[in-house]
Amino acid sequence: MKAQPLLPAALKRRRGPRVAVLALVFCSLLVPFAFLFDRAPSSGYVTTEERHRQDAPEKKIPISSDQNIPEKRISKGSAGVIDQHKQIDSHSRSGGAKPKVLPAPKVEPSKAVAESTRETREISKDVQGQQKVAKADEVEKAKACQLEFGSYCLWSIEHKEVMKDSIVKRLKDQLFVARSYYPSIAKLQGYEALTQEMKQNIQEHERVLSVSTVDADLPSFINKRMEQMERTIARSKSCTVDCKNVDRKLRQILDMTEDEAHFHMKQSAFLYNLDDSPSGKFSSPKYMHYVILSKNVLAASVVINSTVSSCKDPGNLAFHILTDAQNFYAMKHWFARNSYKNAVIHVLNYEAIILEKLPKDNIQQLYLPEEFRVLIRSIKQPTENTRMEYLSLFSHSHFLIPEIFKYLNKVVLLDDDVVVQRDLSFLWNIDMGDKVNGAVKFCGLKLGQMRNVLGKTAYDPKSCAWMSGVNLINLDKWREHNVTENYLLLMKKFKFKDERSLQAAAIPLSLLSFQHLIYPLDEKLTLAGLGYDYGIDEEVAQRAASLHYNGNMKPWLELGIPDYKKYWRRFLVRGDRFMDECNVNP
Repeated sequence: MKAQPLLPAALKRRRGPRVAVLALVFCSLLVPFAFLFDRAPSSGYVTTEERHRQDAPEKKIPISSDQNIPEKRISKGSAGVIDQHKQIDSHSRSGGAKPKVLPAPKVEPSKAVAESTRETREISKDVQGQQKVAKADEVEKAKACQLEFGSYCLWSIEHKEVMKDSIVKRLKDQLFVARSYYPSIAKLQGYEALTQEMKQNIQEHERVLSVSTVDADLPSFINKRMEQMERTIARSKSCTVDCKNVDRKLRQILDMTEDEAHFHMKQSAFLYNLDDSPSGKFSSPKYMHYVILSKNVLAASVVINSTVSSCKDPGNLAFHILTDAQNFYAMKHWFARNSYKNAVIHVLNYEAIILEKLPKDNIQQLYLPEEFRVLIRSIKQPTENTRMEYLSLFSHSHFLIPEIFKYLNKVVLLDDDVVVQRDLSFLWNIDMGDKVNGAVKFCGLKLGQMRNVLGKTAYDPKSCAWMSGVNLINLDKWREHNVTENYLLLMKKFKFKDERSLQAAAIPLSLLSFQHLIYPLDEKLTLAGLGYDYGIDEEVAQRAASLHYNGNMKPWLELGIPDYKKYWRRFLVRGDRFMDECNVNP
């Protein structure tokens, strides 16, 4: 073998320093590049500005939840932060300077806006989808309702009213929740005080709701009671109770509420179906229109039945009954069950009409014709020749009839204590000229005899009083002479404090409002006094075109005059099951 030449030992020792020098030169070349690329050096030189920025607390950039940052950028940013923490830990162990923290990754605005817009559109689509589902549910419910209750459902949706009495509803909700928790709380040991407090709050809520159905009726301390109940319910919810019992109780209340709502729905649908669509006769001036103010079903029925039975052509008759809210559905039910030949009958809720069409009139109550007992003395022999008469006149409600029936030009007003025995069709052929009210005059009483009642208002003392019962009213002339407006002006002069004073003011208001506007009808048209006068001859009663039971002894009452009841009873509806139990039958 050929022997290799041996290097000197000194040459081997010199090779190590050369490699170290080359490494230092290479590192010195890399340092400027580190500064240029804004990278922290691994060790050594850091500027003063850079050190201040590193020593300052790290500021976190808030990122709103609606910004949709790309997943890759988040992963890079998080990795960079982890690497920085590793460097900080290594330098802190080695005692080196703190490196510069990398800035938070920047999000490109265009992409963020695009992502936000896309997310907003998706949310909008979700909301629209939920609305479509809700509408679809409402349509399905409406269809199911129509199958069971018919067109009432559509009417109820169109006339749906916003609940105004929110406090009453909240009281009921609190009462339901308290009742559901009370049985479970009462079984717990050590909660006797809470049980007693809840029982007392339940009883107080029940007492308030028994007398208050609207917010206006609630007592002034109701807010305090609601706060007490709210605290009691909160304490009950914090107790450990059997949730099954509470859930069972709430379900029972829910079932009861649904059953009650279904019952009221059936009842409302039944009452709605009683109200047929108005016939063309109700608004056509070609027909003979009668208006009756009444709260008595039987009395109104006798008036209509007697008028129809005495008429040669009942198909031309249209009756309008103005009644109050309490008797409205009873009236509708009665006249829907019973027919009166070909005549049509329209039952109207007077109070609802006034509230809707005449809100300025603050008197919404229905007033029937007012009756007054009058003692008439002879001027020559005042102590001997004294007689009693009942004077019936228009009430406050009569003066609103032209506003209620704006589409009519002539009507006949009938009191509900009248029985018609002859055909009254001839009344529509009477030309009253410029007069407004066709009535039977009562000249036994002159306006000059009522100075104390009429006050200082100007009037003709020789004018006769007149009677209600059967009155022919020219509504066009009424509106032309502004009778209602003059009546309201007189109301301001005759100040009244309560209902009784308003009723008492009917004498001056009625007589003065129609002064010089009365057209005298034939005295044979109406025979009055069957409600108080025992001395009426039977032949006279039979010949009269109509009988007026003015007075306090009405024919439907037990104290009615027996000899005169037969004229009224013969026009009662026979064969109705309600009539079999009525005490007006002999």
